[in-house]
Amino acid sequence: MRLLLSLLLGLSLPAFAQHDHHASPPAAARAATLSDGTVRKIDQVAGEVVIQHGPLDSIGMPPMTMGFGVADKAWLSKLKAGDRIRFAAEMRGGNAIVSRYEMAK
Repeated sequence: MRLLLSLLLGLSLPAFAQHDHHASPPAAARAATLSDGTVRKIDQVAGEVVIQHGPLDSIGMPPMTMGFGVADKAWLSKLKAGDRIRFAAEMRGGNAIVSRYEMAK
């Protein structure tokens, strides 16, 4: 029994070691299509930004105005109501999150 357990453990460790448990998001997530939006409100306390946006194909949302969490809360101090942005959205734990953004040109 001990030999069998040792053999199974020995065979599983290389596969476990090859998986990077702290890897950054896959390239597909980083290259998600950016959607147009207009910042309507910044809520520092809730840690969210309210954006009026067009369709968000990445999360299956039609055009609307809604609140999003942000991947980096420091962004909330850089944005202001009226800013036009292009942003990528994703779902994390059932919440819509702005995973990256840029100012619209």
